[in-house]
Amino acid sequence: MPLDPTRSAAPSGVARAAIVEPRSDTRRVAVLLAAFLLALSALVTVALPVRAARAATPGTTPKATAADATAAAGGARVVEEEQVAPRQVDLTIDSPALGTTAKVRLLTPDGWERRRPGRHWPVLYLLHGCCGDYTSWTALTDVAGIPSLRNVLVVMPEAGNVGFYSDWYNAGQAGPPAWERFHLTEVRRIVERDYGAGHRRVVAGLSMGGFGALSYAGRHPGMFRAAASYSGVVDTRHTPGATQFVLDLVGGYVDDPLKLWGDPTAQASVWAAHNPADLVRQLRRIPLYLSCGNGQAGPLDPPGRTSAYETLFESENRVLADRLRQAGAPRLETHFYGPGTHSWPYWQRELHRSLPMLLDALR
Repeated sequence: MPLDPTRSAAPSGVARAAIVEPRSDTRRVAVLLAAFLLALSALVTVALPVRAARAATPGTTPKATAADATAAAGGARVVEEEQVAPRQVDLTIDSPALGTTAKVRLLTPDGWERRRPGRHWPVLYLLHGCCGDYTSWTALTDVAGIPSLRNVLVVMPEAGNVGFYSDWYNAGQAGPPAWERFHLTEVRRIVERDYGAGHRRVVAGLSMGGFGALSYAGRHPGMFRAAASYSGVVDTRHTPGATQFVLDLVGGYVDDPLKLWGDPTAQASVWAAHNPADLVRQLRRIPLYLSCGNGQAGPLDPPGRTSAYETLFESENRVLADRLRQAGAPRLETHFYGPGTHSWPYWQRELHRSLPMLLDALR
């Protein structure tokens, strides 16, 4: 911070004493001692009212500066806030984890606009899939009109086309994009500090977002009280074709798909560390919801529509469900509903079906 030119460098008594020319050593000592006592008296006079003012309001602390708040959020800061619809607020966050700005949409609870300092609500993190964005859930489902979410803060962050909710490996050099750090450090701290988010959290997502929901819950035990995945990419290593699917999908957007988690063989530990099917020991501790169709045309599809992606993901979800049961997961709910493709009508329906479990965990 630049120095304030209106402020003197020292108390006036010291300044005046400093220009007095002593006539002898004894006089010099006396003058210096007088100057010291005068300065000390001035400091005590100023300090006493400050202490009294603090004592008059017990429990208060000095207000954090903008720099303090930015540091607490991992260096991230909100650079724009926009009300885009009733109960919908978009934040633009300058993110060191990503090396750029990214958006977060908040679906706010009743009374949020009139919130008092210290008022918090339980939180649902709702994650989008590949090729979607932070607007997907509000644009393509009825989430904004669900009555049971009127007392919940819903956080819908940007996650990139194929960010896979991960801090990218980048040949072992790390660096951006670091989506996990963006979501679970930067965004979380900002919404908890400034936007009414509490510490009771659940997480849900579709497709790549289903991966994110379970990977985050498994990698950060205790952060989320429950997790739900709809048509999720929940096994990237064990189901036949699953690893190649990830490489092909990421390779469609970046020049080298190995930047995500490295080579599937050489960096098998990195792949496993993010893979929900390898995190069952951690995931079994919380309520879980897994749902998926089989890729054939279902009741919410036009005639003849099929989805090879959904067929693969059903296999992955069954692998994960079997592993969870073998690990003794006591609160696993599955809905493998047969005919149904990889499409929004099913994900909206599954959000509704899973909400009782998610909201119960928040209570």
